[in-house]
Amino acid sequence: MNAFTNPSPDRICALLRAVKTIAVVGLSPRPNRPSFQVSKSMQGFGYRIIPVRPAVESVLGEPAYPDLYALPEPVDLVNVFRNPNEIGPIVDACIALKLPRLWLQDGVINEAEALRAQAAGIEVVMDRCIYRDYLRLRVPH
Repeated sequence: MNAFTNPSPDRICALLRAVKTIAVVGLSPRPNRPSFQVSKSMQGFGYRIIPVRPAVESVLGEPAYPDLYALPEPVDLVNVFRNPNEIGPIVDACIALKLPRLWLQDGVINEAEALRAQAAGIEVVMDRCIYRDYLRLRVPH
């Protein structure tokens, strides 16, 4: 089985330039949580953030949806703040909905699911922080 490798820094920069709308799976409404802080920062950089979290009405001024299937429009990227053992159904949804990109945040490591998403044609970044990469790569948006 092939080992997973992240895209090159140049490719990640291009990906972040191409993305406009980010569905954030596991976006917490609590301001002290990393998912909230990262998403709020990305929103400040001009990205549209769509919260994906059951039992929450809205986060960061945007309506929240219980899962990816409930999204009212396609998104450019799915950013995941969840336990690595819960990635399978998220990859299933990305494949079924033909979503083009999947970003698994720091510590969200599931190589088998990342490879499965890649095999389905999804561009995958794993175990990296989208906020830190945005700043480090100085992405022009």
